[in-house]
Amino acid sequence: MNPSAIEALKKQIRGELLQPGDSGYDDARSIYNAMIDRRPAVIVQPAGTEDVAAVVRFAREQDLPLSIRGGGHSVSGNAACDGGVMLDMSSMKGIQIDAASRTATADAGLTLGDYDKATTAQNFVSPMGIVSKTGIAGLTLGGGMGWLMGKYGLACDNLIGAEVVTAEGKTVKASEEENADLLWGLRGGGGNFGVVTKFQYRLHPLEPMLGGLLIHPVEKAPELLRFYRDVTQDLPDELIIYAAMLTAPDGNPVSAMVVAHMGDPAKGEKALEKIRAFGPPVADTVAVVPFVQHQSMFDDAYPRGQFHYWKSGFMNTVTDEAIDALVEQFHRRATPLTHFVLEHMHGAATRVPQTATAFPHRVASYNLGAFSIWDNAKDEDASRKWVAGFWQAIKPHLSGGVYVNYLGQEGADRVREAYGPVYDRLAALKKKYDPTNFFRLNQNIPPAA
Repeated sequence: MNPSAIEALKKQIRGELLQPGDSGYDDARSIYNAMIDRRPAVIVQPAGTEDVAAVVRFAREQDLPLSIRGGGHSVSGNAACDGGVMLDMSSMKGIQIDAASRTATADAGLTLGDYDKATTAQNFVSPMGIVSKTGIAGLTLGGGMGWLMGKYGLACDNLIGAEVVTAEGKTVKASEEENADLLWGLRGGGGNFGVVTKFQYRLHPLEPMLGGLLIHPVEKAPELLRFYRDVTQDLPDELIIYAAMLTAPDGNPVSAMVVAHMGDPAKGEKALEKIRAFGPPVADTVAVVPFVQHQSMFDDAYPRGQFHYWKSGFMNTVTDEAIDALVEQFHRRATPLTHFVLEHMHGAATRVPQTATAFPHRVASYNLGAFSIWDNAKDEDASRKWVAGFWQAIKPHLSGGVYVNYLGQEGADRVREAYGPVYDRLAALKKKYDPTNFFRLNQNIPPAA
């Protein structure tokens, strides 16, 4: 890499520029998934949009790959690159809240925890994900499933504007009035169209959150999953329920339901009566809690620095045969940290027309995630084999489609599966905004021919 070009870049930016050997370099390049160990030639921690534009132009001029790190929480590892330029957006954490218009403008380096802390302080909330250490950028650009999707839709459904640095290094706005096609693509199409530096979200009133875990013996898992399938056929928008098989902190495997109800607690308790009718649980942690507490409930289950290998897919229904396969495969898991989750999507998230955003999965369904996690490198082979066996057993029961935020490095066909009926439109949009596929370190959609 041309040293004089690096010196010139340093003079153009206000933020930090790190190279191998610099203090802070190793921390900046490390991301959530310990399976990814890459060494960028240059890491820039921008101080603002102008810095981002300068870095994009630099990478193009030097013919270097560019990776973009928001929260660094994606299992795919696209946030880091070898020998190229890494934009570490974590230094950009500004947020402005307009109570009158009920909107928030948030910098791309914010995590869910940062965003929620700021919005709830003013009695507002936006739909986000389920782990507070996740970055708002990657989450939103991939769709953003979470605890409020039944009531208010996905994170991307509440994205109403954005500031974007294009492949040419130019800064453009995206909204319903300006570059509306770009806003459409940002609502689920990932990082294919540019570097988003600011997100503008719709805000909703903060209401009481009733949430927690209902934990049952592992032996009751088949019965619990059948109950879960049946009870989720008719839920109010305010209530979201996930089901899982996992290992409890005491080391024992369990089955569980996770509930989240935002609204009148009395109505929440009433809605939960039939959920609690399955039991009795060995533990019931459901209570009225601060939203930020509920949002961070699973942070400890997904810490930075562990090894991750995931597979996921949608199920329109959870058959008895699928349940039998899920239970059998869980008992074959290679490590105690390994688990699976069924995330039920209904309500507002399913009332958006299929092609209205780049996130096309709009039927009431279950997002199945199989999360193989280990903390000792020697367990990699067994963990990968478990995922392969799980996938072979459960694939016949899937309905098609995959949540792009849960994709690893799984190839072009799986990216197509993530976008289905909107893929061709996304490819055409890519040709318009990034015809050379400069932004390719992502779940990539090549430009249309």
